[in-house]
This record gives sequence, structure tokens and C-alpha cells, in this order.
Amino acid sequence: MEDTTRDTRVLARIQRLVAEEHALRNKAALDAAEKERLSAMEVDLDQCWDLLRQRRALREIGQPAAGAHVRPADVVEKYEG
Repeated sequence: MEDTTRDTRVLARIQRLVAEEHALRNKAALDAAEKERLSAMEVDLDQCWDLLRQRRALREIGQPAAGAHVRPADVVEKYEG
């Protein structure tokens, strides 16, 4: 139960970040603070998606998803899409 609850919390965070990201991207112009927030959100989103992928991969190989951890920004930002 805790395992899927954690996934649900991560997905909820992703949804909140995406909604905020869309709101900022729909503005005609962003001030410096908004640009900084947008940049930080992009990293946060990458970290959330990475964590979710780790958890799913661990489950697929029969390991506890609790072994997944949030990786540093400099690690997830180097991934290629």
C-alpha cells in the first residue's frame, strides 16, 4: 500500500508542477523571478520523472521500490531524451 501511495504522491507533484509550468509558459512575458522558477520547475520535473522510472524499474525486477532515490539535478539534467 505504501508503495503505490508514494507513486501517487510523486504523480500529484508532477501534475502540480506541469500546471504551474503551463501557466507560466502561457504568459506573454516572464519577469526574472518567473524565469528562475520555470527553470527550477523543469529540473524538479526531471527529478520526479526519474524517481518514478526508478521505482517502476525496481518493481519490474522484483526489488522494493523504496530503493529508489531522488538523484541530483546535475545527474538527471545530463540524460538525453
